[in-house]
Amino acid sequence: MCYDQAVGDVVAATDAGDVQIVKKEEVEQTRRGLFGFSLPKLGIFSGDGEGGDLTELESEITSVRPYGRSGYVLRIKEGSTWRISNAPSRLRPPRIGDTVVFKKASLGSFFIRIAGQTGVKGRRIQ
Repeated sequence: MCYDQAVGDVVAATDAGDVQIVKKEEVEQTRRGLFGFSLPKLGIFSGDGEGGDLTELESEITSVRPYGRSGYVLRIKEGSTWRISNAPSRLRPPRIGDTVVFKKASLGSFFIRIAGQTGVKGRRIQ
């Protein structure tokens, strides 16, 4: 197949809506927004490309509310919501604008490190 025909096929498929071209930045933004969810092995989300699997995410807290007696529900700028159920008393309460780092742990949980403090276990809930 010649190059001109292949390009024509791609343009026709794009015009028909069968193929969509996505910028690398959009893929990375989507991967960050989906961090913490279990996804099927799709090349665009699994990190099979240059970036590798996303095992850690650094973000900023946009809202905080208490959860139970010693927990917190955090929302981050990517739009996801996370819950810390049993925060230790040594943990300074999270505040809007704090930097937060999520790192994959075991069994679907994550270590959540708020403002450089020691990490605590939590989960993505939304």
